[in-house]
Amino acid sequence: MSNAGISKIGPMADLDVEGWSAMIDVNLKGVLHGIAAALPVFRRQGNGHFVTTVSTAGLGVVHNMAVYAATKNAVRTLLEGLRQESTDGVVRTTAVSPGFVNTELDSSIENATVREEIRRSMDAFGMPPEAVAEAIAFAVDQPSGVEIGEITVRPTVQS
Repeated sequence: MSNAGISKIGPMADLDVEGWSAMIDVNLKGVLHGIAAALPVFRRQGNGHFVTTVSTAGLGVVHNMAVYAATKNAVRTLLEGLRQESTDGVVRTTAVSPGFVNTELDSSIENATVREEIRRSMDAFGMPPEAVAEAIAFAVDQPSGVEIGEITVRPTVQS
């Protein structure tokens, strides 16, 4: 399970080049390094399952989240590419796209206005992390010949 992510989100006009680079390093390169570490192990043991958290922010254009969403879409693309390369049944992949979850993700948002907006949404209708864990367990518990490629889990009131 790879779940590392930071959200240096804010208006593109803020020109937070350092924040953009940090998101690429953690959100995208972190997953690549995880794949590089785990794939040889999965091949040796004859099976493995990459479950990676992406985001509902990557399912469409979300105000103030262009670079964040781009990193999450890149991860979704990586997993699909890995899935297509792994049709021998050894490796399964699942991209999990959660909506608002009550986490500390907002702590990495430096733009105070955006951070407060995200925190208000999390407090108002964010899901407990256990809801996402149950969706992941569902994907992992499938028979070895079955792969749940993508799961979207969000509060019913989230637009």
